[in-house]
Amino acid sequence: MASLSRQLAQWVVGLRHQDLPAAVVDRAKGVTLHGLASVLLGSEAPGGRQAVKLITEEEAGVRDGATIMVSGARVTKGGAAFANAEMAMAGGKWDTFRMLTHPGTSIIPGGFVAAETAGASGRDFITGIAAGYEVMERLAADFIPTVMARGFHAGVVFGIFGPAVAAAKMMRFTEDQVNSTIALCASLAAGNLEGPRSGGRALREGGAVRNAMLAVALARQGHVGGETVLEGDAGFYHAYAGNNQGRLTYSFVGDTQTSLDRITAALGKDWMFLETLYRIYSTAGYNIAHVDVTAKLCEEHNIAYKDVDRVEAVVNWLETQYPSPAFPSRREDAEPRPGSTPYYTAYGVVRRGFPVLRSQVDPSGADDPPEVLDLMKRVTLIPSHEMTLFGPRITIHTRDGRSYTKQSTGREFMWDFDEEARRIREVIPGIPIPAAQFEDIIATCRDLDRQDRADTLIQLTLRKA
Repeated sequence: MASLSRQLAQWVVGLRHQDLPAAVVDRAKGVTLHGLASVLLGSEAPGGRQAVKLITEEEAGVRDGATIMVSGARVTKGGAAFANAEMAMAGGKWDTFRMLTHPGTSIIPGGFVAAETAGASGRDFITGIAAGYEVMERLAADFIPTVMARGFHAGVVFGIFGPAVAAAKMMRFTEDQVNSTIALCASLAAGNLEGPRSGGRALREGGAVRNAMLAVALARQGHVGGETVLEGDAGFYHAYAGNNQGRLTYSFVGDTQTSLDRITAALGKDWMFLETLYRIYSTAGYNIAHVDVTAKLCEEHNIAYKDVDRVEAVVNWLETQYPSPAFPSRREDAEPRPGSTPYYTAYGVVRRGFPVLRSQVDPSGADDPPEVLDLMKRVTLIPSHEMTLFGPRITIHTRDGRSYTKQSTGREFMWDFDEEARRIREVIPGIPIPAAQFEDIIATCRDLDRQDRADTLIQLTLRKA
């Protein structure tokens, strides 16, 4: 049987735009819009500005490079990917796959570098983005909690594969070149948890996408990456998951055995990409449903803050121990505080929503309604091994002795492009371009499969003189 990287490479090379289901095309357009909105927001944030300053000071004036969004500076391809990814991270409007990976923060920046380099059409861009998401998420899916338990950050470790595959597809790599790209990513993957635990700032997906561009460049020049680099006895899964037999330390649903064969099972038929959701609020992904599901429950039963005695939320157990039960930096089922899960649940009751532009939470609660700070103390989280990710069961007990329950599906934030466009417009007051220009970005993303060049979108992020 062909190696895992070879099977993935064969699928990537053979994938055509006409093979993509309509829902996949729609999701590719949506995550592109979401990523661009985050870049625009992040360009105004300290982390985004710092990244742009670093790269432009080191690399500005490159003749044959790529464009840093918003600023328009020309730098190396790896430098542009890094700066754009760091702005996306700083913007806080990430997409999320299975709680601990954020594919768009690396795939969208890497994809645009490739689109600009290759002059890719909108259809080519969509196909590359879909391939990148699918490969990355299949490689990550069952292994995310186990990789985290070994001290690696799964979002970064797996985040290198998506942009590399997307770029390789847009640049029309051969099967051997794609195979080498994937294999080289296994050697260049990195990401550690201890820095933030000891007072540092994590090096996240910006580093992953920069390394992805190196893997692509090496493969393009003919560097052979190897054949069994993923599943081999000394390969990627042995290194990052502890074994190549599918044994897991932790899993989202309690089953601690999987198979590497699942990575390529029904490839191109069952699209894992469609599990990607939009993190519309700038908080940990597992908090977002607590806002909207609780708000909807209050709306359906006309429940006001003054009516509420207490709230209970049954949640997936891993959502209470971030980022891993092996190295928890915060316990969401401990005493509630501003920024904790009960805080967002309380916001759902009190305000029936949360400000989309709010990216920082004051730990003192000075910026919050007193009703939120009061009610969060009466929210109880109940960890469960049976609950789906991002799918809390919310029960509100009212002062008159009644109770009302709403079960989330975990899919509330897996919406279509039109809903993404409707909700992401709330960022407009916080971005550095006029509202009309952002509307052009929305329109171009909506019609991306009819665009001659995908990098038109890069130009639409630029500040006008």
